Amino acid sequence: LRKWDRLAAERADHFIGNSKYVAERIKKYYGREADVIYPSVDTDEFELSERSGDYYLAVGRLIPYKRFDLLVDTFNSLGLPLYIVGDGKEFATLKERAADNVKLMGFVSEGELKNYYVGAKAFLFPQKEDFGIVPVEAMACGKPVIAYGEGGALETIVDGKTGVLFEEQTVESLSKAVRKFEKMHDDEKFDPKVIRAHAETFSKERFQDELKKYLEELIS
Repeated sequence: LRKWDRLAAERADHFIGNSKYVAERIKKYYGREADVIYPSVDTDEFELSERSGDYYLAVGRLIPYKRFDLLVDTFNSLGLPLYIVGDGKEFATLKERAADNVKLMGFVSEGELKNYYVGAKAFLFPQKEDFGIVPVEAMACGKPVIAYGEGGALETIVDGKTGVLFEEQTVESLSKAVRKFEKMHDDEKFDPKVIRAHAETFSKERFQDELKKYLEELIS
């Protein structure tokens, strides 16, 4: 499969990566340069909320690499309220592992998900992703993001302005980031309007314009 994949890659005229992180992998494994066009996030579908919520929120498929286990263990220790929205093969295990302050909500509708975003104090993103759509959705609601500082999160989250980054996927590192966020939040360091404006730089309209311009330049 690796040989077939490499041969197929050599037949491509141009590469587009959905983040600089992916472009670096294309360079490493295929030896090719890639232009970066960030994915579209339908930011207009999400409502700006300028009020602070009373719980932390995480959203996604409950599978091992997304590290919801890290969130459960950390918030079990911190005792702060955490809502986890999503379903997957780890649901039962995580639910059994979670303390009373950690609630697993399972699958919810799009309307319910938007309400969870609006009611959150901050969004949690403990995994390493190529880009990561859900943190941008949360920021479109004006919510700061506490994220693992690897992969696409380094390109969507501005540390100290739209959220807080943590260095290691450990309870200690995430706990430190949450405590840092709590202090910054109390000091009103995060402006929901600024966070929303940053999310809009990843809008659907921006994606369409960039992709159209890129293709027009290639065929002109």
